[in-house]
Amino acid sequence: MASRLLVRCTRLLSRASRHNTAAAFSWTNPIAATVVCDLQWAPTPHAWVPDRSLCDGRNVARSENEPPMPKHTELNKLVDKAATPEDILRAWKEHRGNGNQAAIAMVKLSRIIHGTHGWIATKDADIMMDPRLQDIMNTINGQVSSVWNSTLVSVLRSFWSMNLPPNTLVLTSVQTEALWRIRRLSYKQLAFLVDWGLERTGSTDVAIVNTALKQLELRWTEISDAKTVCSLISKGEHMSSSLMDRLEDKALELAEGFSAQEIRKVCLSMAARGRRCVPLLRALSYHLLQKPSSDLTTPLLLDLAYAYGKLNFNHSQVFQRMAAELLPRVPELSPVDVTRCAKSLGFLKWLHFPLFEAFAEHYTANSQNYVTPQVCNLLMTLARLGFQPSKGEQFYSKVHSALEGSLPNLEPFLLVDVLWSLCVLQQIKPHYCQPLVQDGHRASLSGANQTRVESYRLKLLHIAATLHLEHPASTEAGAALSGLATFIPASPTVSPLQKSLRESLQAVVNERTKALHTAVDTVYGWTLDGEVVVDTDNQLVDLLMLNSPHLAGGGGEQALPAGAHRLAFVAWDFPSFSSRSKELLGRFAMMKRHLQLANLILVEVPYYEWLDLKTERQRVAYLKDKMGKAVAEDMAK
Repeated sequence: MASRLLVRCTRLLSRASRHNTAAAFSWTNPIAATVVCDLQWAPTPHAWVPDRSLCDGRNVARSENEPPMPKHTELNKLVDKAATPEDILRAWKEHRGNGNQAAIAMVKLSRIIHGTHGWIATKDADIMMDPRLQDIMNTINGQVSSVWNSTLVSVLRSFWSMNLPPNTLVLTSVQTEALWRIRRLSYKQLAFLVDWGLERTGSTDVAIVNTALKQLELRWTEISDAKTVCSLISKGEHMSSSLMDRLEDKALELAEGFSAQEIRKVCLSMAARGRRCVPLLRALSYHLLQKPSSDLTTPLLLDLAYAYGKLNFNHSQVFQRMAAELLPRVPELSPVDVTRCAKSLGFLKWLHFPLFEAFAEHYTANSQNYVTPQVCNLLMTLARLGFQPSKGEQFYSKVHSALEGSLPNLEPFLLVDVLWSLCVLQQIKPHYCQPLVQDGHRASLSGANQTRVESYRLKLLHIAATLHLEHPASTEAGAALSGLATFIPASPTVSPLQKSLRESLQAVVNERTKALHTAVDTVYGWTLDGEVVVDTDNQLVDLLMLNSPHLAGGGGEQALPAGAHRLAFVAWDFPSFSSRSKELLGRFAMMKRHLQLANLILVEVPYYEWLDLKTERQRVAYLKDKMGKAVAEDMAK
């Protein structure tokens, strides 16, 4: 619209200029002015008419001074058909061409020698010393300014692949020309320079790559194809944060055009750099679901599972599609693939029962092919999710036979992880824990990262609690229990749900502080959100003087009154459950089991019930109702 208006204005201005010219002549020479006016308005075949509309970008008129497109010469035809280096060198000797044709011949020669087909042996081992090749290089060096932009970028890549010495004259000339022209290169050519030159260490090569990156950062809006965006994002470790942000915006705009392999490449690159761009991940997930099964190869699915796990990005529809595609292929997977996929899904807390059942069967059938680290990773994943195989006896018999001789050789932290996982899965054997009760092993669990040390000390508490509560007759149980008080960690961070529950418990007991304990750290490594004792009439009992075996000091000296019940309140937050499920994860299932074995009546408060209670009155009524039901269930047992 604007261009058409501009054309019409141009026509009017040209007519006005004619009138003004005639008027100017009329003041000095009326006769001449009349002649001019007649000449201007006389019909002529040479009247100015615009060749095209200004908005028509497809029909660009060629300037008379612009050289015509070069003809496809015999040399070009022979180079295109060449299959060996000798064909190119012979064609050059017979039909010597200009600098651009020399560059094209050099690119084709490099592709044949170092291309996708690998090294091709030539009759002359030192082909670089061939006078015909030297003539090609000299021609490029002498006429480098006539080499086209695309050919210049390609020939520079060829020289990089040939590992020419940095002081080679032709290489220096091409590098200098590329630096001079870098602002005139298209964004695709800039992307090629970045992609091909990032591994180069020469000062000029580094300058070319850095300048290309700067140009891309300034001209990122020009990028219009998914392949270039994907290629640049995959090199993200060398780019500025601002350029990566813009490339991610471009990827979001062009996500519809990404192939399945490009989606995989972008996700892996984001995972490697920890860039969790949620809008882009959602867009890629949507378009991934539209791909046919033929595009979703097994390596691609495994890589995507790893990337989603590394970025902690949950997308149930994608995971369901992954499981549906992987399930029939599980027998064909290697032990590395099985443990890698299981570990990735375990990080996401996503449990697909048929798929994990297939993983367990794969291990049972191919246990001889699994090495110890793979068995450990599989165990830790099953423990995290709290998954028990349907054929557990066969599965665990293979696991125990694999671990019997290898446990003493495990690294101290890994040994704690494996034994803790066996405790979660209720497969621990007391003699496995002998190294843990030794002071030397406890001393080895130290390091600069205090948070990690505290986490593993807490796992030691859980292992000791398992021995004490589930294997009380074992000799290791007494030794483990004796060190419980030494390893009681600091209290964890209080979540909003726990804080709200503890405040509501104060209202339940009517501010009787002696009848309620909150934030109770037990000797078993678990923290109770609240603890009360009720007698046979469901009346609260003061806790100060009562004996409490689950506390480090043992509490008071008075025994629990006959018929009384000790209630322990536990809040289950959203992270306590599997993804989109009401099944507790393995860690919290073990916590529930331990507290029940310690003769505590558990009052569970899950987040999905608590969040529906809007007022304090509703919360108090809810807690009292839960207390009554818990006592009734315990009496029914």
